[in-house]
Amino acid sequence: MKLLNTQNTETNKYELEIAVDPEQLEAACQRAYLKNKSKINIPGFRKGKAPRKMIEKLYGDSFFYDDAINDLYPAALTEAVAEAKLDVVAVEKIEPTEVGKDKGFTFKALCIVKPEVEVSNYKGIKVTKTVKAVTEEDINEELSRLQERNSRMISVEGRAAENGDTVVFDFEGFVDGEAFAGGKAEGYSLVLGSGQFIPGFEDQIVGHTVDESFDVNVSFPEDYHEESLKGKPAVFKCKLHEIKTKELPELDDEFAKDVSEFDTLDELKKDIESKKAHDNEHEAEHAVENQLIDTVLENMTAEIPEVMYEQRVDDLVRDFGARLQSQGMALDLYIKYTGMDMDGIRKTFRVQAEKQVKVRLAMEKIAKLENIEVTAEELDAEYKEMATHYNIDPDKIKRMIPEEDVKGDLSIRKAIDFVKDNAKITAGKTKKAASKTEKAEKAEKAEKEEKEEKTE
Repeated sequence: MKLLNTQNTETNKYELEIAVDPEQLEAACQRAYLKNKSKINIPGFRKGKAPRKMIEKLYGDSFFYDDAINDLYPAALTEAVAEAKLDVVAVEKIEPTEVGKDKGFTFKALCIVKPEVEVSNYKGIKVTKTVKAVTEEDINEELSRLQERNSRMISVEGRAAENGDTVVFDFEGFVDGEAFAGGKAEGYSLVLGSGQFIPGFEDQIVGHTVDESFDVNVSFPEDYHEESLKGKPAVFKCKLHEIKTKELPELDDEFAKDVSEFDTLDELKKDIESKKAHDNEHEAEHAVENQLIDTVLENMTAEIPEVMYEQRVDDLVRDFGARLQSQGMALDLYIKYTGMDMDGIRKTFRVQAEKQVKVRLAMEKIAKLENIEVTAEELDAEYKEMATHYNIDPDKIKRMIPEEDVKGDLSIRKAIDFVKDNAKITAGKTKKAASKTEKAEKAEKAEKEEKEEKTE
């Protein structure tokens, strides 16, 4: 391979002219012949037995060029990019310019590179760290969650269904007097008030009793995912079989023994308070980090290629699909159920992708300016941590994830730590979380002020 020319055509774009010598082209043509000869029929020869020269005589010297070029250009381009010392993020176009037995193969590649980045004033950033105080309400909310997790469902007798109950019922839906696909179920379990069904459905179950048959009259929303049902009035014929409600355990020492390693409720409360204080501290640290990063981004300048954002969106969509898969749902099925399309899903990740790209570019620049490097010990520790997290052999992790990728991620983290270590962080006044009563009072005050404005 020979790099003939490197030209900066426009911002973040370089055109490389690359030559592959005749010997390499000949070797690639021979590989193409060996790969494809079994598919080629030549009169006078058994299938797959025709000599290469005979094939080229019949079809032309260029018969194997396409396969040979496709075989050659990836490695040639990689070598040329390294020689040109370019940080390529995408290849926009590959254009062969010359090919021949005596000339070899010449092509041009239009490459998109990482932008030039400038960052300033990333040392000594002033931020305030405010840690929320742990309130009695916080502790009670956690106790309520523990009660919910340890609750049991009991059948209700002698009363009608209420919001919050779980009902077991049969239903069949009809539109214009005809049953429609997917509108029937038996022994279906539904929490009333959960909003699982279309608006108005659950409200019409409230008030009915066990063994009662009744109709539910609703209309499908105009934006319903099934085209044939959009905006249509429907009748669901229902029969109620069972009403169940949650029974919560008593908050006492026995409860503490059942749900924790503590013997008394007071000990459990103290543990909840300690853990909540730790969470609040972590939340405050995270908020400080976000403030610092936002300030760094405000002081960064770069013309970022659109393809970098799109590639990051690709990564986030792929990760989202993998998470869905781990939960037993394919991405295309999720799209069908939610009524979204791929463009809509990509838009939901766009803002996140843009910020992540900018943060990485800024921190890469800071790492370079401050000579931040990843040591062999840090790299080895990271691989071991990843192996433990995924329960995979460390050597296998090293084969799966390239060293440069791991070093890159570690250097970003170290750059963020550098910004934090060099920031001027002052402790804010401990912030007391607003209670439900305070929140209600604020909402009531805001509503009153809004009404007064309308009156005026």
